[in-house]
Amino acid sequence: MSQPTPTDTDSALRQLNAQLLEKSRLLQATLTSISQGILVFDAQGRVDIFNPRVCELLDLPQSLLASRPTVQALTSYQRERGDFGQDAALIDVHARNCVLGVAVGAQDELPSHYLRVTPAGRTLEAKTQALSDGSMVRTFTDVTDYVQAQATLQTNEERWKLALECAGDGVWDWHIQSGVEFYSKRLLEILGYDVSDVHLQAPGEFDKLIHPDDMAQLQRARQAHFDGLSPTYADEHRVRCKDGSWKWMLSRGMVISRDAQGLPLRMIGTHTDVTERKRAEALIWQQAHFDTLTGLPNRHMLRDRMAQEIKKCRRDGLQLAVLFIDLDHFKEVNDTLGHDSGDRLLVEAARRISACVRESDTVARMGGDEFAVILTELPDASSLERILQNILQALEAVFELDKERVFVSASLGVAMYPVDASEIEGLFRSADQALYAAKGAGRNRFSFFTPALQEAAQNRVRLANDLHAGLIGQQFGVVYQPIVELASGVVRKAEALIRWQHPTRGLISPVDFIPIAEASGLIVDIGEWVFQQAAHQVQVWRLRLDPDFQISVNKSPVQFHQRGKTRTPWAQQLQAMGLPGDSIVVEITEGLLLDTSSSVADQLLDLHDAGIQVSLDDFGTGYSSLSYLQRFDIDFVKIDQSFVRHLVPASTDLALCQAIIAMAHALGMKVIAEGVETAQQRDLLAAAGCDYGQGYLFSKPVSAPDFEAFMAAHASRTPEGTA
Repeated sequence: MSQPTPTDTDSALRQLNAQLLEKSRLLQATLTSISQGILVFDAQGRVDIFNPRVCELLDLPQSLLASRPTVQALTSYQRERGDFGQDAALIDVHARNCVLGVAVGAQDELPSHYLRVTPAGRTLEAKTQALSDGSMVRTFTDVTDYVQAQATLQTNEERWKLALECAGDGVWDWHIQSGVEFYSKRLLEILGYDVSDVHLQAPGEFDKLIHPDDMAQLQRARQAHFDGLSPTYADEHRVRCKDGSWKWMLSRGMVISRDAQGLPLRMIGTHTDVTERKRAEALIWQQAHFDTLTGLPNRHMLRDRMAQEIKKCRRDGLQLAVLFIDLDHFKEVNDTLGHDSGDRLLVEAARRISACVRESDTVARMGGDEFAVILTELPDASSLERILQNILQALEAVFELDKERVFVSASLGVAMYPVDASEIEGLFRSADQALYAAKGAGRNRFSFFTPALQEAAQNRVRLANDLHAGLIGQQFGVVYQPIVELASGVVRKAEALIRWQHPTRGLISPVDFIPIAEASGLIVDIGEWVFQQAAHQVQVWRLRLDPDFQISVNKSPVQFHQRGKTRTPWAQQLQAMGLPGDSIVVEITEGLLLDTSSSVADQLLDLHDAGIQVSLDDFGTGYSSLSYLQRFDIDFVKIDQSFVRHLVPASTDLALCQAIIAMAHALGMKVIAEGVETAQQRDLLAAAGCDYGQGYLFSKPVSAPDFEAFMAAHASRTPEGTA
């Protein structure tokens, strides 16, 4: 192997020097371009390398650094020039002794990381890194903007916390990585704690106060914010107070710092006490879904339960029953004993119904005296009928209301899912139609829905629609039935009765359409029309037949309750026609007398003051008392035809008729017997002192021309003053 020649060595040396020069230029360019100031000290502590930026940041002459001063000399220079301020106030506390030279070799003891402020007001971050050869590198970074931003953030944060404290909110500050939490004094006060409860600051301690049922929801809301799925964190949950009670808190917050990987580092937020709002919301929800009197679910909640149960039945192939319950004669109890007693009866009825079903079933109050029941998972038909019978028996038992013993009964309508209907409205409609049938069959019973009931309901709807057309199309007519004075046989009275000649169905009985007219409110217009027909007819007959002739007109309770403000009172209409008030007799039912409203009482008294007489229809079948008869100055009572139909000598019906007649006469009233069909009935009633008779024995209801013909024939057959 040959030895290198001097020429080769010189060439290699020149090449190495060129490389070193290039690297030196590259290093110099790098040092010049970076924003940090750099000082490199050799193993003897002298400045070895520096860049222009360090001269700029520390305001040091390049010539000074080029003279390679030691660390001690450079520090002394800056100290004597006042770069560290009086008593080194412009440098971190833990570095002051070093720069003041209190200890020997103090300059060597400068911390590896500290902050200092230049006389120009710039904040520099100094970092020192020792190298393996004994040298060290010290960098200076201008962090003025960062420090000012941090100070501004802290100031704003303090203002924010102060504002929230003043607003009554509690503030929390969570350092997520360490788990350390800070809670403001106000937050602790809200929960009944104080600053001495330092254990709450420990990691995870506050979460232990969260209600277990709310924790999962809280964690989901928090994680959604951590994952960037929501801009802020918000959750309402219960927190246990120091006294063991619970408060609803609205917790809101935001992550304010994350690491390089985006993981949350710090989160701040507030706790707002929303307990009162939650209580108010719970109360509103309770009132919206439950009956305030009985505490049962209301109609709205019933629909929700129905939807849930129907969904379950569809999924599992089950059936359910819907019961509609209506208390029979509840209105009479309410009217006679007052609404407080009626309310107590409803509460007790709700309790009894609930006791007849299982906890899994639903009992609801629909309103008034109407209840509904959802019976689920029924094993067989016999179990359903047993429940129905139990409900009927429970409700027909005596109700003790203060000192009063009250008896009511109930009518029940039943619809089955999915046999009768497969959706809520259909089931409700079917149960309601079954209830209608139960009431029509005599009450205190239950009825299952059948297609025939659906047809009957549809027929009622069609009739209601046809009633409007009938009134406009003049399909109604008025017939008159004579009322005979039994002692003389003379006829000076008649009752006006409406008839409906339907264009396709023919003659429709009032028994079929009057209840529908009352339910729809059309009875008000129909009743007004009948009165006007009767008023014009009595005006004619007072001229043709008898100057004292009277016509009785039935007035429905609905007419009393829905008296239109624009309608002219009957008394005024009679006056306008030149007729006295006693030309018309208003027939009412006993139930109207039980109405405690001032409106009804005022209207009855107005009739009396106008001279219009009042007749009490179907007497003996209702619930009126002697006090009502006296209070409203009733002029006539009409014995119901049910007492007359089987009237024979020495019968109970005769005794009842005699008692009614005697009582009415004692109170200054006259008596009309309805449904007189035989001469024996007429004679027994006349012997008992009954004033008038009405029925097919004398005449069926007839048209006005036929009535005049009857009057002519009757006058020729009946001598004046004979029976």
